[in-house]
Amino acid sequence: MSTSASRLTIAFQGNPGSYGEIAALSALGEGRDVETRGYPTFHEVARAVEAGEADFGVLPVENSLMGAIHQAIDVLTDTDLHVSGEVVVRVSHCLMALPGVALEDIRRVASQQPALDQCTVLIRKHGWQPVAAHDTAGSAKNLAQSGERDLAAIASSRAAELYGLNVLQREIEDEPYNFTRFMVLSRTEPAPSDAPHKTSLVFAVRHTPGFLVETLNELRGLNLSRIESRPRRDRAWSYLMYVDIEGDARDPRVAQALAGVLRKASYAKIIGSYPAAQGTVG
Repeated sequence: MSTSASRLTIAFQGNPGSYGEIAALSALGEGRDVETRGYPTFHEVARAVEAGEADFGVLPVENSLMGAIHQAIDVLTDTDLHVSGEVVVRVSHCLMALPGVALEDIRRVASQQPALDQCTVLIRKHGWQPVAAHDTAGSAKNLAQSGERDLAAIASSRAAELYGLNVLQREIEDEPYNFTRFMVLSRTEPAPSDAPHKTSLVFAVRHTPGFLVETLNELRGLNLSRIESRPRRDRAWSYLMYVDIEGDARDPRVAQALAGVLRKASYAKIIGSYPAAQGTVG
């Protein structure tokens, strides 16, 4: 639970210095006194919020280059927590090494696999051996602890500062338009506000010709900012549809459309209706 009456605790996946922690630090807006707390997995982040160990949690749900992060979406489907907001983080990877290590000393580079995949041009240019790690900041932490002078890490500049590493190059990602969208989890629904909203839902329909189209037609007239299918874990060759709608579920037009989906779907869950991110972090 919170460490004081005013300070709020926010759970994230990974080590301090990860992009998840960067999202957590910004999850409640500027000027809020927050304490971040890292957990090994997405499920443990949700469990910490459910158990009251943390007031909020952040989960990455999609990356602009790599697409949906399905493990996090599965957690959102399973939990009874509410989505109370979203944060979009600019992913700017840095190449870092121990102090005194030069670029020509490096033979291997460690990071989370998606980060390695996003920096293939630099890795191939130098012929480095990629080493997959659990998370970006964890690779930086491990490097600082191991003292290996032929090894570099790919992580955020914050990770380099936290673990005393020297940044050799910044913005090393292959594509500059690299953003990760995080959802903010809470035990309570967000308070009503006039801010622009998104509403996220997941549903399944009967395996009947045309029925998916009929269900999606309930959302006609609304702007769907994201729609994709995901295999169901409890039934082979059956799929869940994930949809993000621009609009507040309290709006009569959105509420009517959601009611239509709920009537037609064999399974449906509104993941949350929450203030949309305004701008990016980092």
